[in-house]
Amino acid sequence: MFSERTSWRLAQNRFTQAVEEARARGAKLLDLTASNPTRVGLRYDSSAILGALCSERALDYDPQAKGLLSAREAVARYYNQQRVSGERSVASNVSAGAIPDKDGAMDPERIVLTASTSEGYSYVFRLLCNAGDELLVPKPSYPLFEFLADLQDVKLVPYPLIYDHGWQMDFHSMEKAVTARTRGVVLVHPNNPTGSYVHGEEWAPLNHFCHAHGLALIVDEVFLDYGLDAGYAVELRSTGRPGEGVPTSSNRHPSFTANQDLLTFTLSGLSKISALPQMKVAWVVTSGPEEIASAAMARLEVIADTYLSMNAPIQWAVPALLEQRGDIQAQLMKRVRANLAELDRQLAAQNSCERLCVEGGWYAVLRVPVTRSDEELAIELVREKSVMVHPGHFYDFPSDGYLVLSLIAPEAEFAEGAGRVLNHLR
Repeated sequence: MFSERTSWRLAQNRFTQAVEEARARGAKLLDLTASNPTRVGLRYDSSAILGALCSERALDYDPQAKGLLSAREAVARYYNQQRVSGERSVASNVSAGAIPDKDGAMDPERIVLTASTSEGYSYVFRLLCNAGDELLVPKPSYPLFEFLADLQDVKLVPYPLIYDHGWQMDFHSMEKAVTARTRGVVLVHPNNPTGSYVHGEEWAPLNHFCHAHGLALIVDEVFLDYGLDAGYAVELRSTGRPGEGVPTSSNRHPSFTANQDLLTFTLSGLSKISALPQMKVAWVVTSGPEEIASAAMARLEVIADTYLSMNAPIQWAVPALLEQRGDIQAQLMKRVRANLAELDRQLAAQNSCERLCVEGGWYAVLRVPVTRSDEELAIELVREKSVMVHPGHFYDFPSDGYLVLSLIAPEAEFAEGAGRVLNHLR
């Protein structure tokens, strides 16, 4: 009766079963898997957020396929502010074709609003792929890709990120993975959960690889703003106009929206930028050579017009909701830095495991002794230490010996939980 594309294994995994059993016993679990920013004790400007949803303009139905122009203009301002403050400082590290042309201003007509990055992926997958076509995806990385690809009848072919004092793209493995049915390369910038950016020196070989094989780039940048480089600040100085905060300093990792040398689709949204996952605002930005980018936009507009998934109140609220990013990112970065420093302090007192390099995002990866599978270790920590961490296989790490910890958990909870994990590993 059901399609093959939904033939997933729907039974709970052993880790989830262990968590539910512990909670049923009344155990108070320390959650170091937290990914929901609305439930980790952040301070939101509730009056500004809720007030933004009350525009009387939402009573009018204006079905714009790409999304309301005012919302797309707010997203364009967000990227233009990034470019002015940050990308000029790193231009020497990227290929000439990856730098914004002329004044670098983003055209809001190259933006399509979606209800989520997942929906954005579905649009792009449908645009690029026939049933059975392939996309190259990084591993380790976000586990949702497999479900999204199944629903679009797309086959995912992994390429490894290799670790050697930091994460790097493996172009040799990518050459071996590409076939006649490959249509694009998926990047996560920075990667979830490794926290690794695509570095400036990798842009030119990446573009050359895609050109050689006729591939597009699909880039997930939801964590782009959360760079951990020394001196990176996320505070915004408000101009007093909604959506027009001015960054006080720059992220040295530029957005792929600047990649004019190759057909590129960049995905992001308010879920991470403003820590508002419940508002369901995301987008796809198309960049690249004019002829092919315009052709892609014409087709994307038809796809978007078929669904019209965005609702009017949230679209009118986008400028105000984007403005919230200044304060909320400052809180999150303070939390992430504090938890990372606490983890390093505790790691310095032992020699059984190590933290891998992290450049951005909300997660840290621990390399631990392989005495049992990662899943068995994670279950052990739930049952014996009442602490939740993710086993590495959730993110397709190539072998056992990895645990993933969320850095946005409340600081006291993180410190206690990390201590329990490391004591258990001793």
